[in-house]
Amino acid sequence: MAELEAGTTAAARRPRPLSPHLQVYKFMLSYVMSGFHRISGFVLYFGVLLIAWWLIAAASGPNAYANFEWFMGSLIGRLVLLGYTWALLHHLLGGIRHLIWDVGRGFEPTEREFLALATIVGSISLTLIVWVVGYLAMGGPR
Repeated sequence: MAELEAGTTAAARRPRPLSPHLQVYKFMLSYVMSGFHRISGFVLYFGVLLIAWWLIAAASGPNAYANFEWFMGSLIGRLVLLGYTWALLHHLLGGIRHLIWDVGRGFEPTEREFLALATIVGSISLTLIVWVVGYLAMGGPR
């Protein structure tokens, strides 16, 4: 029994290994994409409020709809719509990335990082394309 106690006290005095911390982890784009996917999903909840506001304004009459149009036509409103467009497209592409994983593909480190980068580049590119097409469809510069 004395040996057991002596062994435990000696073991207790040894420095214990520290748990892995942020300094130990290697940066991987797929970690960041997990956070972006959650953030874009959160932003989409607020986008539903915009859609509800639009529908309520349309049903409430010309004055309510004019107020909605004024806000959405302002700089802040357009930035909100731009952010919502990016969140929608980013979440869509992130969902496609998850569908690829669901069929068992894209798990190799290089494939995983490629899919993450493609999601970022694709969501930004598609957002710009949607806004340019929308801008041109509205008549371009006025």
